[in-house]
Amino acid sequence: MDSALYALIVNAVVAGLFAVTFAIIRLSYPGQRHVTWFVLTFLIGGLAPISELGVRLTPFTTPFMLSSYGSFLCSIALLPLGLAAMAGRRRPWRWAALLVLFGIVVRAAIWNGPRNELWYEFAYQAPFAIGSGLATALAVDAARRRRGGLWLALGIATGLMTLHFLIKPLFAVLFGSGASAKEYAASSYALFSQSIGGMLIVSVGLLMLLLVVQTALGRSIAEAETDPLTGIANRRGFDRRAQAMIADARSDDQPLVAILFDLDHFKRVNDNYGHATGDAVLRAFARLLVDRLPRSAAIARLGGEEFVALLDRTTLRGAWLGAQSVRATLPEIAGHLPAITISAGLAELSADDDLDRLLERADRAAYDAKRAGRNRILPVPDPVSALTDRAG
Repeated sequence: MDSALYALIVNAVVAGLFAVTFAIIRLSYPGQRHVTWFVLTFLIGGLAPISELGVRLTPFTTPFMLSSYGSFLCSIALLPLGLAAMAGRRRPWRWAALLVLFGIVVRAAIWNGPRNELWYEFAYQAPFAIGSGLATALAVDAARRRRGGLWLALGIATGLMTLHFLIKPLFAVLFGSGASAKEYAASSYALFSQSIGGMLIVSVGLLMLLLVVQTALGRSIAEAETDPLTGIANRRGFDRRAQAMIADARSDDQPLVAILFDLDHFKRVNDNYGHATGDAVLRAFARLLVDRLPRSAAIARLGGEEFVALLDRTTLRGAWLGAQSVRATLPEIAGHLPAITISAGLAELSADDDLDRLLERADRAAYDAKRAGRNRILPVPDPVSALTDRAG
């Protein structure tokens, strides 16, 4: 078996393995819809080396020439669609359709053209270079917006692939690509094209696979750390972020305050209006916390009707004012929901606090607020008076 034939077989197997791998990921993570594009990219792209084997091993060159060019053209057009979907951008349908149409027109125009001429070889590679260039632009844009190292690496890999398509015509003229498709399949140029192209495709495929796995793991972690009812963090997600905030507060010598919120008499809401209404109240309160507290705050539902917020670079007085803003806005969210009040406790991070101790002190303050008559925030920091606390 000569080297060119071996390279074709390897490329076909590699494309098939990538298609199967992406298909498994797609089935395992139904939310990863964009992975379907990558399955199609490698499944269809894998037909190109198989078709070139047909050119090499059978006398029927024309149908295999068409399928080789067409499958690779479609594969290159599908790649930007998948990358755009994974990056959360609008998919460039029009560009992909125009690319396929352009490739068909160009191939028809040069069908009987003089091989080994520079203009012919550039025309042949132009659609592939354009499609790869579009994929490069999408990857670089995603790296710029998300500052993702993997996206940047993918942009570099697809950029090298684009450069490969632009350089290939020069090699075809210098070393000869054969006077016919069958001669091309046995030429040293074919070996160069298949081997270098194969390495680039493997590089791009592996980087895409890493991005897909990274996205899948990120979503799995987010789901594991999110309260399914309210959409805010659960205790696990809160603990992870809170530990980082405490470490930052200590290293920067900045204040940090925990607020523990408890909905007053929430059991009565469930008993009198049903659990569906109770769930609606919890969701509305979670939205209120997100709207009224600073964006940098870590907000979570600890369970039942207990919520917590951790405010960085905030004094006890600032946190008290934020909690009061939440309390004062509660009547506005009622609407068709039953009216509720809250009791809340504050605790500012001290030198000997860890997260559990900080939350324990906030919980004790919330219990004091309930024991003092509910619908209040304690402790009341100076110079704020208790009379102000009872207002509103």
